[in-house]
Amino acid sequence: MRTFLILFGKELRAFFYSPVAYIVLGLVMVLNGFAFNASVSFLQREASGGSLVKWTFDSPWFYLTYFAIFPLITMRLFAEERRLGTLETLLTAPVSAWQLVTSKFSAAVIFYAVLWLPSLINFFVFQYVTAGAADLPPGALIGSYTIVFAMGLFNIALGCLASSLTSNQMIAAITTLTFTIIHYLLGLFASTAKRLLPPSSEELVDYFSSVTHLQTFTSGLLDTRALVYYASLSVLFLVLTHQVVEFRRWKS
Repeated sequence: MRTFLILFGKELRAFFYSPVAYIVLGLVMVLNGFAFNASVSFLQREASGGSLVKWTFDSPWFYLTYFAIFPLITMRLFAEERRLGTLETLLTAPVSAWQLVTSKFSAAVIFYAVLWLPSLINFFVFQYVTAGAADLPPGALIGSYTIVFAMGLFNIALGCLASSLTSNQMIAAITTLTFTIIHYLLGLFASTAKRLLPPSSEELVDYFSSVTHLQTFTSGLLDTRALVYYASLSVLFLVLTHQVVEFRRWKS
């Protein structure tokens, strides 16, 4: 446990001591601010059945931020270590591959959670400014951040795997971005074509569609099946990353 905490602290400091981290934080704040402002403007122009929370997260504006985050925070995790030659040094030390993988993953998850805090503050500031007139259902707010966090676990684990496969950060970033978009598009196409599929397949489509998950959770409904789905994929990609790192250990 002590070894894990040392590695975790090192990785977390690497995030917050790097100027790139604050560039990412600034970029996310700007994009989240744009999405929030676009949602407010839309609701001011016309009546809608959805809340401000739903229109902020279950909208095309949300994906401006969503797709940009994961390549930026995961591309350096293993690729930079390989490029600098420090990964081989770590692997010859009394450090297990699991400790290395989980420490990097955990630090990235913490940083990811911090990135979304300003967007949460936006809602409370807006409600304060409007004297509570804004419709902010607690269930929708909790559900939205729950699914955003769960989806983040999956994509960060995917980014860890992509970063472990190359020493080039740009290749790792492009790989992560590509598969993040592919996963979203598969769910989008499946949701769009659901009415053309047999009724028995609808539940299966809803199970892996991130679009459906967002719609469900931003409405204030918590579906544990979606959480299990993302948790399972996260574990799968972490296991694959472990195998890659273990292979590097024996190769070195």
